[in-house]
Amino acid sequence: MLDPVLLYPILFLTGLIAGLIDSIAGGGGLITMPVLLSVGFPPHEVLGTNKFQSSFGSFTASYYYVKKGGVKLEETKWGILFTLIGAALGVLVVQQISSDVLKYIIPVMLVGIIIYTFAKPNLGDFDRRARFTPFMFYVLFGLTLGFYDGFFGPGVGSFWALAFVAGMGFNFTKATGYTKVMNFTSNVVSLFLFLISGNIVFTAGITMAMGQIIGAKIGSGLVIKKGAKFIRPVFLTVVILTTLKLLFDRFFH
Repeated sequence: MLDPVLLYPILFLTGLIAGLIDSIAGGGGLITMPVLLSVGFPPHEVLGTNKFQSSFGSFTASYYYVKKGGVKLEETKWGILFTLIGAALGVLVVQQISSDVLKYIIPVMLVGIIIYTFAKPNLGDFDRRARFTPFMFYVLFGLTLGFYDGFFGPGVGSFWALAFVAGMGFNFTKATGYTKVMNFTSNVVSLFLFLISGNIVFTAGITMAMGQIIGAKIGSGLVIKKGAKFIRPVFLTVVILTTLKLLFDRFFH
């Protein structure tokens, strides 16, 4: 374990950068998890501490989007309900069966997102006609993506963003805001279980959380000011990096 004089500034900076990236396009765990492992925390504490600190970032981003009018919270009530149910089911199921099969399937799905996004250069630039009613959308994607986040998780922000763009006709700016609300919702279930199990290093988690709050506020502000043209390249970069990480974990670990 690093000396605290070095450890806590590193953790704070990590949280700040992750919060910034996560509030724009998701994928903050690509930064925080390797750092927590590299400074010497055991894997079970890495998972719990990471979920703790990331919850502060997703809450801050969600609050900022709501406050600035990017998200109408009353429109998310069904999404919050069904995402909570899906995430709880996912957490219960993952304790019974292996998630190994998803390590093969999810990279393929993420590659599909990359191809689809490149094939539609104007995707998410402006609002389009919705293909679902809000209730049906949240029943379908709240349960499935909530379940996925509770069961496995990597890339869920990318799946939510594309679901909002393709299914509800949102532009990328709006989709990003609503994605953070759903991310925070499913995070709450996992965080609750990690709190019960005691696998959170609070000194490290709080230090990273302070960075997350600052980074999330900066990132959310950039999204609202700069819009879809700014989000798109960051979104694609995060999806590509997530895909590469999952493939590396599957075939080289």
